[in-house]
Amino acid sequence: MFSRLFGKPKGVEDPVSTIEKLTETLRLLEKKEGVLQKKAAAEVEKAKQFTKVKNKKAAIQCLKKKRLYEQQVEQLGNFQLRIHDQMIMLESAKATTETVQALRTGAQVMKAMQKATNIDSVDKTMDEINEQTETMKQIQEALSAPIGIAADFDEDELEAELEELESLELEDQLLQPTTVPAQPAKQVSVVGKSTLRPSKEHNADEDELAKLQAEMAM
Repeated sequence: MFSRLFGKPKGVEDPVSTIEKLTETLRLLEKKEGVLQKKAAAEVEKAKQFTKVKNKKAAIQCLKKKRLYEQQVEQLGNFQLRIHDQMIMLESAKATTETVQALRTGAQVMKAMQKATNIDSVDKTMDEINEQTETMKQIQEALSAPIGIAADFDEDELEAELEELESLELEDQLLQPTTVPAQPAKQVSVVGKSTLRPSKEHNADEDELAKLQAEMAM
């Protein structure tokens, strides 16, 4: 990635290989640190043993060695911090480089697309689309128009036809025969018993109405 952007200097490895080597070095330093810590702990145990036998000089020598081991452990810890810092910087630089490369590629693609699609070609394409849309609209209107039937109707004629239908409906209602409900027979009391007297089925007005309906039906 670095070599593509800035060129690869002679003798300089790519970031991925460098990070891998730093990781391996860090692992070795951690192992060495663990060995030194064990040695320091061993010197402490020796000092305790010499103290028990009243060998003060030997005990002090053991404590001095323990201090030396602790100094080396501290030094190794500083080395590890430096390596961690270097790895973080390399990873950050790698991410930055990849981002720059991605942005550069995107800019190149965008430039090529803009070159292939200028404003004149866009306007021409939109005119063609509008023309095709209008043509299709006219075709659809022609296909949906009724065949042999006028699209416009005379409102006055429709009103007159509606009135004629209403008149015919009213006439049909007048021609329907009128049903006269049968009247119940009156009960006439006679001395000792009751008898039923039928009422008249039609009066004079009803007869006249029936006659009129018969004449209209002819």
